[in-house]
Amino acid sequence: MPRDLLRLLTPRTIAVIGGGAWCASIIKAAERIGYDGEIFPVHPEGKVIAGRQAVRALSDWEGPIDAAFIGVNRKATVDVVRALRALKAGGAVCFASGFSEAGAELSDGVDLQAELVEAAGEMPILGPNCYGFINALEGAAIWPDQHGCGTVERGVAILAQSSNIAINLTMQKRALPIAYVVACGNMAQTSQAEIAMALLEDPRVSAIGLHIEGFGDTAEWHALALKAAAKGIPLVALKVGQSEHAQAATVSHTASLAGSHAGANALLARLGIPRVPDIPSFLETLKLLHTIGRLDQASLATVSCSGGEASLAADTAHGRALRFPPLSATQRAALFEALGPKVALANPLDYHTYIWRDTARMSDTFAALSGPDTGITLAIVDYPHTDATDWACATDAILAAAKRTGRPYGVVATLPELLPLDVAERFMAAGVVPFMGLTEAITAVEAAARPSAVAPEPPLAGGAPALAQTPGQTPGQTLSEHDSKAELARFGLAVPASLRLTSIKHLEARLAQLAVPLVLKAEGMAHKSDAGGVALGLTTAEAVRAAAAEMGGTSWLLEEMTTGAVAELLIGVTRDEAHGLLLTIGAGGVLTELLQDTVSMLLPVTRDDIKQALTQLKCAPLLTGYRGKPAANIDAILEAVLAVQDYVVAQPHLIREVEINPLLCTASRAVAVDALIRKATS
Repeated sequence: MPRDLLRLLTPRTIAVIGGGAWCASIIKAAERIGYDGEIFPVHPEGKVIAGRQAVRALSDWEGPIDAAFIGVNRKATVDVVRALRALKAGGAVCFASGFSEAGAELSDGVDLQAELVEAAGEMPILGPNCYGFINALEGAAIWPDQHGCGTVERGVAILAQSSNIAINLTMQKRALPIAYVVACGNMAQTSQAEIAMALLEDPRVSAIGLHIEGFGDTAEWHALALKAAAKGIPLVALKVGQSEHAQAATVSHTASLAGSHAGANALLARLGIPRVPDIPSFLETLKLLHTIGRLDQASLATVSCSGGEASLAADTAHGRALRFPPLSATQRAALFEALGPKVALANPLDYHTYIWRDTARMSDTFAALSGPDTGITLAIVDYPHTDATDWACATDAILAAAKRTGRPYGVVATLPELLPLDVAERFMAAGVVPFMGLTEAITAVEAAARPSAVAPEPPLAGGAPALAQTPGQTPGQTLSEHDSKAELARFGLAVPASLRLTSIKHLEARLAQLAVPLVLKAEGMAHKSDAGGVALGLTTAEAVRAAAAEMGGTSWLLEEMTTGAVAELLIGVTRDEAHGLLLTIGAGGVLTELLQDTVSMLLPVTRDDIKQALTQLKCAPLLTGYRGKPAANIDAILEAVLAVQDYVVAQPHLIREVEINPLLCTASRAVAVDALIRKATS
């Protein structure tokens, strides 16, 4: 049964347990936002704190307790939680640290956190190591520090896995109405996804921003994404960890290319949640989602009175999933009527300053630029902080154009400090997005225009049994190439006909089983082509013997050579413990590390998912026929990827890595000429 988080987050009675200073801070934060419910301190001396009489024990309070702030030491916190549960309290914020986050320093931290969860039972708790929450809709706060929130009637919810970042976000001065701020703490019992699902029940929440350090239960996140989509409430993520280095000491190419950053991106893509790179973009995206919601097209028009700003807008959008639609004949006619013959008509548009102060013609210009295939129109206007009186015409013209067309509009200051707060609030009230920063505005537009479809199935779980590991060795069991191919072939993967050799004598009779030309590979050698462990184009037994003698070793794999390849691909699956089983498709062979041309998705995937991923590769033109060469057999490639997936899905908790590199793609086939499988040891 779901926990009743809304009682905790919308309290009418708050208990504050702890020292006088903490109690005073909580009371002050609540009073700052205008809390008019009951709030009482609990202190063993029964003293007066911040003008309020304390009770000596929780049991002395005669009424209900909807929420409590626990500001005592970590071990006493467990006892207080147990007492609150017995009193049928609505929930608690556990401020103390020294639990699982300090596991390396405190030997009992993890066990104490488990004890805390057991003490809470079904009573919801936030934390431990948590700052609490602010509810600006109800004017309620459990927050032991300063905050910058004021009451609002509707706004965004922000859930942060860092209390300090949460504090800073409350201080924003960007005209963004914030309805809730929740610091998630350790999430010992109540997860970030669960909190977000509870806030989806409040119809006054317009969008939810998620500062994420780690996901936890990916199935729960999938449930959140589905619920948000059903309610039409957009989500946006600020996921940290983008700079984590790829694994260097790995057996496979796939593991070195697909780190946790790729896993996080794949999970968010699967959930239909856009990811933004920084806090300013996070706030500007939330502002856009609150004001307009998701955009119906990944396109924009920009208008400014400077060619330099028009160029900046174009350059900032370059390389993103956005386009500037060309002007239609109707738009050109309307713009010519407003601007005359001296202005070059284009999108982005530099309308010069010929019509400055002519509000009607400025409005006609801004309105004409918003066409039916334009997701949003951005007017770039920097208001001087010295005297912006003469800029009122631009404000009035933008507002008039937005009202006339009924289409999404935004105003953009290239520097955040060049959009006065009162002007920004006026735009917000009229449904025009006041963007503070050009890069942030373009980032927000791209995020709001990104496809938001949620995959019907959650990702396969990422957890796996512990691996046996010997110092200096790769953990788990790594199968030989021969055995790897044999296992995958049972699931439909096309592999070359082959022989495994432990002797290079008496080859003539055995070679009759294979068709020349042949490939010889030394076994037990990682990255064989780099180490001289591969010989191609062999046609006689003598050539095979000579190649084996040159590369050395005691066993070899002899295969029929696949010819006529038009492209080489990599297909790999790695286990991302934080996100799930990650499928990577990319350029293969000798180009793997050179190009790092890959697309990653979480399993399971569909045939259409794979086909779409192939089109995103830089090497995609090779698959469709390049400079007169034949096209690859796309259906055969799809079947190869699906065969790898079928193999993994049949034993998901055993698989650590699977890699095909290269998959040789010809006009008729897709053949795995090299394969690697690493499993957990049972």
